Amino acid sequence: MLIGDSGVGKSCLLLRFADDTFTENYIATIGVDFRFKTLAIEDSIVKLQIWDTAGQERFQTITSAYYRGADGAIIVFDKTNPESFEHLDAWVEEIKKYSENCFVVFVGNKSDLKEEVSDEAAQKHASEKEIPYLATSALNSQGVIDAFTTLAKNLINRKTVFKEIGDKLSPKKTKKNTSCCKSK
Repeated sequence: MLIGDSGVGKSCLLLRFADDTFTENYIATIGVDFRFKTLAIEDSIVKLQIWDTAGQERFQTITSAYYRGADGAIIVFDKTNPESFEHLDAWVEEIKKYSENCFVVFVGNKSDLKEEVSDEAAQKHASEKEIPYLATSALNSQGVIDAFTTLAKNLINRKTVFKEIGDKLSPKKTKKNTSCCKSK
C-alpha cells in the first residue's frame, strides 16, 4: 500500500515500479488505484498487490478501509516539501489504527529535484521510529525497485517467522460440517 499526502508522487512511484513508465501530468488519485507486480526475491516468488491511496483528506474515510489487514505500507513524502515530511508520524498512526502488524517503509520521493528534506534528516527520523528509509525518484527510477523489494523481503521474513511460531497471525480454522442433510 502507498500512503502519503497528495502530490508526493505515490502514483508515479507505482507506475514506475509496476509498468516502468513515468508521466509528469498525472491526475490526482480519487479514492484508490492498484497494480500487481510479481518479484523474484531470493528463493521466493512474491506477487504484490499494491494499493495507491488518495492523499486528500476528503478521501480518508474511503482509503482507511483499505488499511485493514494491510501487510505492508510505503509511506511517501516529497523531499521538496518539508510539510509532507512532517506528516509521516500521522500517517504511521493512521495505518496502525487499522492494521497493527503492518510493516512500514518511509520513502522520500523526488530526489532528482532540489531537496529541502535531507537524506540525513529523513534517515535520523526513520531510525528513531525503527522504520527503514529509502530515497527515490519516480522520474529516473532511482531507488524505486529497492523500496518495494525492501518491503517484500521484510514481509517474506515475517511470514517465515510466523510459520515457525505456529502462524499465530492467521490461525488455521477447522472445517465444520455444513451439509444440510444427514444420511441414516
